[in-house]
Amino acid sequence: MQDIRSKVEELSSRLTKLKDGLNLPQKKERLTILSAEAGDVNLWKDPEKAKKTLQELSSVTKELKEVDQLTATVSAIKNLAEVAQAEKDIERLELVSFLAEQYDGKNAIVGIHAGQGGTEAMDWANMLLRMYLRYCERRGWKTTTIDYSEGEEAGIKSATFKVEGNYAYGYLKGEAGTHRLVRQSPFNADKLRQTSFALVEVLPELSDIDLPDIEIKEEDLDWQFFRASSQGGQNVQKVSTAVRLTHKPTGIVVTAQAERFQEQNRKNALNLLRGKLWIREKEVQQKTKKELKGEYRPASWGTQIRSYVLHPYKMVKDLRTNIETSNTEGVLDGEIEEFIESELKTVKK
Repeated sequence: MQDIRSKVEELSSRLTKLKDGLNLPQKKERLTILSAEAGDVNLWKDPEKAKKTLQELSSVTKELKEVDQLTATVSAIKNLAEVAQAEKDIERLELVSFLAEQYDGKNAIVGIHAGQGGTEAMDWANMLLRMYLRYCERRGWKTTTIDYSEGEEAGIKSATFKVEGNYAYGYLKGEAGTHRLVRQSPFNADKLRQTSFALVEVLPELSDIDLPDIEIKEEDLDWQFFRASSQGGQNVQKVSTAVRLTHKPTGIVVTAQAERFQEQNRKNALNLLRGKLWIREKEVQQKTKKELKGEYRPASWGTQIRSYVLHPYKMVKDLRTNIETSNTEGVLDGEIEEFIESELKTVKK
């Protein structure tokens, strides 16, 4: 859309300069004179002069007509561009109207976990991490790492990051589930075809005010502190700033180690726990009751949502909406708007 608007503005600017260069007022005045001469009854007394007058009249008339037609065309294109922009704005607001569920407007906490498959799976998890960070960058959302665990040879075992932006959770929640990659292994000398899996979790960032019905008692929490293994500077490595929090009643374990100070990691761990408790409560409710839009799909290994094939052909396909594209490089570079928007519209129906 921006390219179209820029092109229209460029054409409009060139047309204005063209009109100035043609000196239209002078040409219109000349047209009036020539028209009067052409209508003179004595015109053909001098055939040579008459011929030149009529030729010039035809030329000036054609030139002015072309300018008028071009002006009308550029004006029509402007209107079409405005219509296209209005359509785009309506589509954007329609998507926002779909984000009406509880906590859709909240920030999001995204976790990516490598599945079985060793280095292959950890590399795939890292590719997904980059994809989502690039998507957030495209939307102008701020991202902050909460937890990061590197793989032994390549990639990551897991990573958790916070996304700050309008409706971040609403847009990203549909990405929760298993993501499958098929490709030639870059870690195998024989370049064998390899299938890898990674799990994506998406939670809303919630405070205790958001969850009045879920009480987190201090006596139910087991806090452990250790030295961070992720990047964070010398201070992080020397002091036990990393946090591992276990919720005894449910057995939920979360870690936060990216911040330099223990207190901030404690806060991040609590936010993670609140999100997981809310998701757990929602899962319990959905076991006995289906939403009108369909069954709630938790982020579990059994819920494969998308397949990314890089060999023997290139294709990314969403298994819920059947949306697919051969632009695998674009998708892995964060161009996932089509998948996210299609999922939102499908769930809304």
